[in-house]
Amino acid sequence: MLVVDDDPQITRALRINLATRGYDVATAHDGATALRETAGGKPDLIVLDLCLPDTDGIDVITAIRGWSRTPILVLSARRDPHSKVAALDAGADDYVTKPFGMDELLARIRAATRRSAAVAALAQQALVDTGTFTVDLTAKRIWRDSVELHLTPTEWGVLDVLARNRGRLVSQRVLLDEVWGPGHRADGHYLRVYIGQLRRKLEPEPARPRHLITEPGMGYRLV
Repeated sequence: MLVVDDDPQITRALRINLATRGYDVATAHDGATALRETAGGKPDLIVLDLCLPDTDGIDVITAIRGWSRTPILVLSARRDPHSKVAALDAGADDYVTKPFGMDELLARIRAATRRSAAVAALAQQALVDTGTFTVDLTAKRIWRDSVELHLTPTEWGVLDVLARNRGRLVSQRVLLDEVWGPGHRADGHYLRVYIGQLRRKLEPEPARPRHLITEPGMGYRLV
């Protein structure tokens, strides 16, 4: 965790209280140091004061949000609604005003880390790595050997259904319904064509597929 505050008494108190609860705590006393620590140390959470000697804390939030989703909990003496709204709009995850109770702050920290873990878990579920190619279902992007590939909208539609059901058999009917619509349930030849195209783009040996598997008479499976 990174604590950013120009008041040495506050940073010392937070470091002691957080360390006794098992947190590994780094500190920074200005915005420039906070940005360096965030880039180099990659903290799991940042506790940030807005009143810093070299810059406004909201500018620090904006800078961090340009390249990091690390949770940011603002801890500030500013009580006016404008400051709170500005900090949250800039990308802060929570806002606690000074003076503060340690129990409340610790509860806010636990809540922020839980939310961050949940988001990370969802992101991991959205990333499918077969060992040969990697699919990002959220960004709708795919890479093979670190090279991003282009799929047609229909190719992506077929792969998306298979990737979301990875390891499970997906029937021809389900694939046709999902990609082409219920009016195409008799058009199984569509699937053969597009599965063939996907194999040529994704499989090391398209004639001997390892990942896009046909289950004869039933459907397809991504493994």
